[in-house]
Amino acid sequence: MDWLKNATDKIRALASGEVRPAGERPRVGLALAGGFARGIAHIGVIRALKNAGVPIDVVAGTSVGALIGACYCAGVPLNDMQRIAAGTSFADFGRWTPSWLGLANNLRLERYLQRFTPAKTFEELTTPLAIATSDITEGVSVYYTRGPLGPPLRGSCAYPGLFVPIQFEGRTLVDGFLTAPVPVEGTLLLGADITIAVYLEAGSFTAPRTAADVISRSFSIIQRHADIAWRQQADVIIEPDVKPFVWDDFTRTNELVAVGEAAAQAALPQVLKALGGEKREPAA
Repeated sequence: MDWLKNATDKIRALASGEVRPAGERPRVGLALAGGFARGIAHIGVIRALKNAGVPIDVVAGTSVGALIGACYCAGVPLNDMQRIAAGTSFADFGRWTPSWLGLANNLRLERYLQRFTPAKTFEELTTPLAIATSDITEGVSVYYTRGPLGPPLRGSCAYPGLFVPIQFEGRTLVDGFLTAPVPVEGTLLLGADITIAVYLEAGSFTAPRTAADVISRSFSIIQRHADIAWRQQADVIIEPDVKPFVWDDFTRTNELVAVGEAAAQAALPQVLKALGGEKREPAA
């Protein structure tokens, strides 16, 4: 996979725009995957990294990873994120409106984001963020790093078949996981030297209960066979064991956070090695 390494190196060089001075620590990026309620595990991952003093300079997110990323980059305390997530239900971000293009719309997602932060643009964030979406017409990834947060976030969370696609800036957007299941490329575009990727593999299990279950599990099966590229690009991969959880397990928020924290703690030796083996003070 020399071509992939070369492409990654070129993206990093172009994104940084300059040679990093000798002795300066590497710029760390965090790439957060999608997974509906399973994405709550990202909160635990971030908490463990911060407690270990691991810097997070840029974030890229797909679907719920984009939501968690937006909240973190806006400076929302992790405890607040956990508290609000525990009281979340589908009705907070989706409304059933069956049509030819989807079973529901996610217009409420922008209002839901305002429960965490008043920030409405990328420019208001304190940490750089890239939101991954998929242009369903062209079949390519589209990353957003500036302008309004709401439409790209809704596009990144527009799960095909479940939510109606989002029209924004001349594109028809659906869930970023189709083309960027773990948006490592987004962190590279923001200039990351080292990328920590967080992947949330869905479980399998009982018979599906709803059409949403059928859609979710069908795409999860596809995703399992299409995760080579981002794994080659990531420097460290953290994989919380979220297989026992279903897509709308918001009531199990505390368990999901704990699972994410445990996975990140287990990966800390790899993270510190990637950072040059330096032990740091806990991040503020």
